[in-house]
Amino acid sequence: MSTAHSGASAAEVRAKLGYPIVDADAHVIECGFAIQDFIAKVGGKDMATKYEALGKENRGATRYRQVFWASPSGPHTIDRVTVMLPKLYAQRLEEAGIDFAVVYTSHGLRTMHVRDDELRRVAHRALNMLYADMFGPVRDRMTPSAVIPMFTPAEAIDELEFCVSELGYKTITINGDLRRNGMLTSPAIDVGRDYDPFWQRCVDLKVSVACHNRNQGPGTTRSSPSNYIFNHLGGFAAGSEFFCRAVIFGGVAARFPQLRFAFLEGGVHWGAALYNSLFEYWEKRNYKALMENLDPRKADLELMVEMFGRYGNDYLTPERIRAFPWDPASVTLGDSEATLDEWQESGIRRPGDIRDMFANRFFFGCEADDRMNAVAFDRRINHYKIKLNAVLGSDIGHWDVIDITGVIPEAHGLVEEGLIGEDDFRDFVFGHAVDLHAGANPDFFKGTVVEDAAKKRLAETASAGKKKVRV
Repeated sequence: MSTAHSGASAAEVRAKLGYPIVDADAHVIECGFAIQDFIAKVGGKDMATKYEALGKENRGATRYRQVFWASPSGPHTIDRVTVMLPKLYAQRLEEAGIDFAVVYTSHGLRTMHVRDDELRRVAHRALNMLYADMFGPVRDRMTPSAVIPMFTPAEAIDELEFCVSELGYKTITINGDLRRNGMLTSPAIDVGRDYDPFWQRCVDLKVSVACHNRNQGPGTTRSSPSNYIFNHLGGFAAGSEFFCRAVIFGGVAARFPQLRFAFLEGGVHWGAALYNSLFEYWEKRNYKALMENLDPRKADLELMVEMFGRYGNDYLTPERIRAFPWDPASVTLGDSEATLDEWQESGIRRPGDIRDMFANRFFFGCEADDRMNAVAFDRRINHYKIKLNAVLGSDIGHWDVIDITGVIPEAHGLVEEGLIGEDDFRDFVFGHAVDLHAGANPDFFKGTVVEDAAKKRLAETASAGKKKVRV
């Protein structure tokens, strides 16, 4: 059951606020024929035919149930067509109670995993040209996010440069997981510094990095061939959590402290769990604690032999434990700090580093009907009593938003139920989205209907010490 609310319309909720509402994760539903047009424009008719054939092949060969009936229809057909036509979409934002929307790909979530190198790059280029063309006339109310292929650093940089420098994009979407040879990997961990040039260009070009990772399909725990809901439940949360861990322990967040990350569509509950769990892992498994309390070489062998003599039996004997003192589960990995300190790449050297990373760098896309959004704002739960950066992502365009006018009233239901405060709601639907995007690029909202309000928010955070940790 989603949050209860007073029954006020979206426009009525919006009218009572002294600030705009920014939808940090709306969607476009692409027309397949338009995609084919742009693929042909980029790569020729043969490439368009190849891409179409790949789509049919994938649909026929899938071993798990994918989404079906994915957009509103019937009495809500107007909402279905709205997300296909940016000019109509921009016109209806006021009706939805939304001032500005950052719009993300739908089709591109699959395109990111195309294995054919040439086809993958052509398809990304085509999608980005399509979005730029579609949303150009409504840039004061909406901005699209570019889709970036990540199979190699070179292709990622090439598309990033083109999208920002040539097409004027201000934010990007990447696939934070890479599926190669049956293995799930990430461009953020276990690749050395290979992708550092890409992360650096993101900093240089002042774009925040968003991911829409889906942990579903063959090779995952969400691969039922018969039940889509089974596959979808928790999939985005698991995918986002995977990429967030990679960003932390692969050292990307530490090496690029200006970079901000948005983990979209999975809610914030997993972020709260990860944030708080990291402190427990740090306490028990930081290098100093590891060496002091868990190093098997420091075991008191004579004490173990004595206890086995007192309390053992005919097979748990002093002689046997003396011969195998590190048994069980004490694996020798080497003696060096570089081998044993699994926090080294993360840059985390004290608990406060975990706090600062989550308070200032990580943002969590939350849908309006998720009651767990409240955990982001409950200081009693989180270490250091911080709030996490939840941002409203409507997911307008997909099946879970039947009526676009219901998003804002549903989100405000958290306030009406007393689960979050009015100031929390302001951060949720406006402030955190500004921190995410304009914090990286102060001109992000320039020329939009929320430009003045965004400037005011930036000035507020600057006077507070550039968004110091809220304790």
